[in-house]
Amino acid sequence: MQDSRRGRPVPAEQQRRRRRAAAAALATAALVTLTACSQSASGTTTDGKAKGSSSSKADQGTGKTESAGVTVAPLTDGEDVIPGEPLTVRTEGGKLESVSVTSQGGGAFEGKLSADGTSWSSSHATDYAATYTVAARYTDTDGASKTSKKTFTTLSKDQIFVGTYNVNKGSTVGVALPVSIVFNKPIDDKAAVEKKLKVSSSPAVEGSWSWMKDRDGKDRVDFRPKEYWKPGTEVKFTMDLAGVKNGDLVGTQKREIDFTIGKAVVSTVDVVKKTMTVTENGKVLRTLPVSTGKKTFETWNGTMVVLSKVPSIRMDSSTVGIFGPEAYDMESVKWDVQLTPSGTYAHAAPWNEGRFGRVNASHGCIGMSTADAKWFYDQVDFGDPVTVVNSKDTVAVNNGYGDWNVDWETWQKGSALA
Repeated sequence: MQDSRRGRPVPAEQQRRRRRAAAAALATAALVTLTACSQSASGTTTDGKAKGSSSSKADQGTGKTESAGVTVAPLTDGEDVIPGEPLTVRTEGGKLESVSVTSQGGGAFEGKLSADGTSWSSSHATDYAATYTVAARYTDTDGASKTSKKTFTTLSKDQIFVGTYNVNKGSTVGVALPVSIVFNKPIDDKAAVEKKLKVSSSPAVEGSWSWMKDRDGKDRVDFRPKEYWKPGTEVKFTMDLAGVKNGDLVGTQKREIDFTIGKAVVSTVDVVKKTMTVTENGKVLRTLPVSTGKKTFETWNGTMVVLSKVPSIRMDSSTVGIFGPEAYDMESVKWDVQLTPSGTYAHAAPWNEGRFGRVNASHGCIGMSTADAKWFYDQVDFGDPVTVVNSKDTVAVNNGYGDWNVDWETWQKGSALA
């Protein structure tokens, strides 16, 4: 079908001062490290300062303590508690006896102690800009029973930036899939962010990150190798943005994603010959007769990458800006392989029966018989390349994964570290 070418505001400075003050208060109150205070005669802690020989280095102005304390994770850079993740409480050399975490306004976090008693993990994630109180009872390294109670507030959504990435842990993807990250907020310090992104593989490949604007205008960065991945390559993508500063924003994500490159299923569509040749690991499987975009609706030239597959979909031309005599609205189009977010699919087009291999009659998609479409649907998967030749208007780099339509030298210049 068709591809569409295509209260009172607080001043910013005051907000920054408040944020710095909050961070300072967080560090000063030791909200991250819940160290014990002094011991009473009964062996439990009191709210007073350490007495006599039980005094810690923290009391002497070093900011550290010699006694076994209690720490909260996950953190950014030791100051801010990351929201949207399970909360973990750990001892530093001691053993936890019990942990209670309550949120402001009531409600307790359920959680579980580890078998060795060194950590406690909540059963669900913390909220954004939420205040929590942790009360931990633990046995110190000297065998004394102590308690620690502290309050902290997680970062708000206005204080952080996050990236949405396109690979899943343990997945198998096609040879043309780049690692792609779209950020929810503008990235002013692209170099600082890119330094904390890494892709490694076995076998090793030459590759590079490159920045662009996604179709919705958001900042996006993709990593692609110089050439297609080799089948069987094991890839590790690491994102370590916790604590990375981006203007007034801070990153919070720490991710490590392992995935595998599957077989090389490569398809080439020739709009002049009106054929699609499908190969697997270099061997031709089939050459299918197809019908591509007619005049003024030509199918994009260049390499596109399979984004998704659905067995049936409704195709409404109004969603891609086609109205009037060329408009269409078909309820159940079968065996749909999506190639661009702008509306390019390879799919069954029984209404064009008799034109496959003879006439280009679509509104930009790659149409074929129902049987051939089903066969193609079964061969390809997420990340497989489909290259169109002898057409017009090369697909844009940000229209899906048009990364392969940029020459290697230009691609490398898109890195903030180039």
